[in-house]
Amino acid sequence: PAHFLSSTMSHRKFEAPRSGSLGFLPKKRTKHHSGRVRSFPRDSDANPPHLTAFRGYKAGMTHVVRGVDRAGALMHKREVVDAVSILETPPMVVVGVVGYVETPYGLRTLTTVFAEHLSEEYKRRCYKNWYKSKKKAYSKYALKYQKDGGKDIEHELDRIAKFCTVVRVIAHTQVKKLNLRIKKAHIMEIQINGGADAKAKVDFAKSLFEKEITIDSVFAENENVDVMGVTRGHGFEGVTTRWGVSRLPRKTHRGLRKVACIGSWHPARVSTTVPRAGQNGYFHRTEMNKKVYKIGKKGDNTSCQTSADLTEKSITPMGGFVHYGEVNEDWIMLKGAVVGVKKRPLILRKSLMNHTARKHLETIDLKFIDTSSKMGHGRFQTAEEKDKFLGPLASKQN
Repeated sequence: PAHFLSSTMSHRKFEAPRSGSLGFLPKKRTKHHSGRVRSFPRDSDANPPHLTAFRGYKAGMTHVVRGVDRAGALMHKREVVDAVSILETPPMVVVGVVGYVETPYGLRTLTTVFAEHLSEEYKRRCYKNWYKSKKKAYSKYALKYQKDGGKDIEHELDRIAKFCTVVRVIAHTQVKKLNLRIKKAHIMEIQINGGADAKAKVDFAKSLFEKEITIDSVFAENENVDVMGVTRGHGFEGVTTRWGVSRLPRKTHRGLRKVACIGSWHPARVSTTVPRAGQNGYFHRTEMNKKVYKIGKKGDNTSCQTSADLTEKSITPMGGFVHYGEVNEDWIMLKGAVVGVKKRPLILRKSLMNHTARKHLETIDLKFIDTSSKMGHGRFQTAEEKDKFLGPLASKQN
């Protein structure tokens, strides 16, 4: 009977690798809408205390021309065009510190200490409905700083220094500096690495209380960073787009963007490994090793001036970034694309690995940064250049 069964059961005419990775199941919408750091870089007491992550907002993309410095490579001393992403990164404010103790079941929070003065945009995050609330968040906590000269606060900080192995600061973005029509700050924990012991970490954290931290104090140019965020959502999509399965032949009855066979008769269930239609996009993803090409400062109108292109211009292209607007705060330029739609809050984290590859260690020599309009086929880099080319326009004459 066994032999009889095997001869009558169907078989695949062609072998093929499966379509789509099962490593990202379940494919459902994320609950971490503004990104989440799942792991921070490994700590080392050889370095001074430093922060390991930062938050930015995706503004858009442009392209740059750069010289390649990779001796022995075919492209050495030649120029290449790279697509780059621009993230606006206004300074973050540190409002607290939290200490973790290591247990057999992972990290456990020991205690949290907040700063005395917290901004309105941070407090807004504590409420569903700000204008109806009494706006009393942390008002009693702030009194601890006056009581007995802040003895309670010092006691908690000493506990963190004495018992904790992992120390993280609580920081929030300053969304009021952006033109995003949001008023609630995005809050995150940022791990402090380096320092001889936990005491050094706590002292470092306390020195940052209520102070602004800038992007260039965390990252440097030519560094590799990891980007975390939520991908662009596409809603409910079929198997061909969602899993990349092949289309069926043209003459197929009842549609061809389908899976032809969703499994054998027995087991009489559809296996979890069979591609099905469903939610596509709006997933949380971490992309590693994005090269930092440039970090720009607020108010620097010559931030996109290079040795080869002496035009005085800032990063905002003519007409602004599409679906975003102008970049008026600090910004960071990363090689390639980053996840998410425009305005999406993203997390930048220091790289988890020690880099040895030449492409990771290469110093970037930017020759030209494009600031032409991203609305269409931009011809001009600056408004002055356009006016000079077009001459006096009749519509501008009064």
